[in-house]
Order: sequence, then structure tokens, then C-alpha cells
Amino acid sequence: MSQLPLFFHNGPLLAGSLIVLDDDTSKHVWQVLRMQEGDELALTDGKGNIAEGRLVSVERHRSKVKLELNDFQERMTEIFHLCVGFTKNNNRNEWMLEKATELGVTSITPIAAARSEKAHFRLDRWQKILTSAILQSRQHYLPLLADIAPLHQVLKKLEHVPQKFIAHCLPDDQKQSLTSLLKPNTETALLIGPEGDFSKEEIELCISNGFQPVSLGRQRLRTETAAITACAYFNVLNDGKA
Repeated sequence: MSQLPLFFHNGPLLAGSLIVLDDDTSKHVWQVLRMQEGDELALTDGKGNIAEGRLVSVERHRSKVKLELNDFQERMTEIFHLCVGFTKNNNRNEWMLEKATELGVTSITPIAAARSEKAHFRLDRWQKILTSAILQSRQHYLPLLADIAPLHQVLKKLEHVPQKFIAHCLPDDQKQSLTSLLKPNTETALLIGPEGDFSKEEIELCISNGFQPVSLGRQRLRTETAAITACAYFNVLNDGKA
């Protein structure tokens, strides 16, 4: 597929079909890019499906595209599950969601930990942030944004993952650097606690469920900084597959 302007479409992408772009996409095509009838563009459904087509009508709220080609792209990065105790600062949460998506994270799960502060979850807005981020970074897989879940449920969901880590700030002789333990080409999960960190009991629970305690460096990082640090290292380590 060529480097055409890329947009998101939540629906089938079948060659020969005529589709109507949603309001936000139509507005962007019409007002920001000032595209015209006959201009080419590409669409993704966030599930690996891609299509190219031409605009047959350009309107502010209802532009139409005739699809000419379609294709499927296999996921080009290894699976990475990011599980984080979100902060009460929504701007910081949204920054983390955007950057983690640009770095190719597979799923994001907000953790309800013992020391979690109440966060305002705006799932509709956050889904738009994720969608915008995959288009910006020209990816074709939308991360799964899970509902907030207590720690024991998160551990249950990740039972099958072969490589699992928990990053925490408590003194721990078992803790090693993530960079020394992380293996490439392996499905991975990482737990990062809230601003008050995981409790000692939570850390012990995670370790008993197969999670290795890790450090992300000598500096004490904010929750969202720790998350992006791990995503970036995982992305670089697995970049040889791209």
C-alpha cells in the first residue's frame, strides 16, 4: 500500500464498495486537507485491514469514497500488554495513551490498585486519542483499551503470557533491570503501579503469579514516564522485525 493520507473507518473495507466517512473524517478531508473529488486516500479499520480508494464526493459531514484495492497487514510488532495504575491527572493519562499507541502497544489496561487515586475515565475520548495516534504513526492495529480492573483480575487475564514483569519502587534484592531481562520476539506484559506505587502485598501477589520484579533505571519515574520508557525499549528491541 502506498503512502496516501490515512484515515480510520469502523466498518468493512471491501474493494468495489462505496463508503461514507464519519463526520470528523469528512471534516478533516474537506476543511483541513482540502481534498477534492478524485483524490486518493487510504483507510484502515484498526484490525489490520487496509483499503485504497477515491473520493467521489466531498462534503463537510458526509464525504464518500469508492474503494478500489484492499489488503490485510499482519501485525509487525510483538504483543505487548501495558497495565498501569492511572493517575488522577487526566492530561498525563491521555499523553501516556497517545505515546504508548504510537510505540505499538497491543493492549492497555488501567489497574485499580490499593493506592490508586480516583481517575476520571473518558473512554469515548480516549478511543479517539488511540485512533488518532495509529493514524499519526501509520499503523493498522488499534490497541485494545480495557475497562479498569482490580489487580487480581488483571493477573488472571495475563496467565498465558510467557514474559511478565512488575515495575515497582520498593527496595528489592530480586529486582533486576528490565533491559537485562526482556527477551525479543516474545509476548510480554508489564505492570506499573499508581503514583503511590504498589503495596508490598500486591508486589508479593504478582511475584507469586509469575511476574518478575524489574527496575526501569536509577531515577524515580512518574507513572506515565515509566510506561513510555518500557514501551520504547520494547519497541526498539523488536524493531528488527519491522
